[in-house]
Amino acid sequence: MRKPHLLILLLFMIFNVMNVSAQEDAAPASNNTAYYLIGLGLGAEFNMNSREMFAGGALLNFDFNLPMAPIAVGVTGTVSSNFGEGLVVEASALFRWYFLGKKWSGFFAQADVGAVFIFEEDETKPMFMGGLKAGYRFPLGMFYVEPYGRVGYPFMFGIGALAGIRIGGEK
Repeated sequence: MRKPHLLILLLFMIFNVMNVSAQEDAAPASNNTAYYLIGLGLGAEFNMNSREMFAGGALLNFDFNLPMAPIAVGVTGTVSSNFGEGLVVEASALFRWYFLGKKWSGFFAQADVGAVFIFEEDETKPMFMGGLKAGYRFPLGMFYVEPYGRVGYPFMFGIGALAGIRIGGEK
């Protein structure tokens, strides 16, 4: 049932990439500012995805920067464990707003919504996930580093950092 929604999102992203490419061709050659559309990052996190103590985790983040505003949409996948009770897998969609900074860098606020799958004692428990994340994206040319903190359900809180690559055209 979700395939039409994913297809519409994919077509929207492709249209925006094509639109930005057309705008880049029409832009004056004197404009040398970098213009990145996609961010792909790997990270590490400590969170409360555990009944006891903290859990350590790894995450993969993909975001698509909307050309008309300092806003990004994307997906995040996280796997965490306290190396004792079980494994927690999160899959979420993200909506990010960059404020007090240049487009697609600086401080951001993010909303996440998705599903959590808890694997423990030979059973799988699916749960709804919702959360808010705040952080700062440091641009390093075509790369970035991103420390963040997050709160939400069912993980309570998490603190981590991402490092990644920014992909797209340059003006």
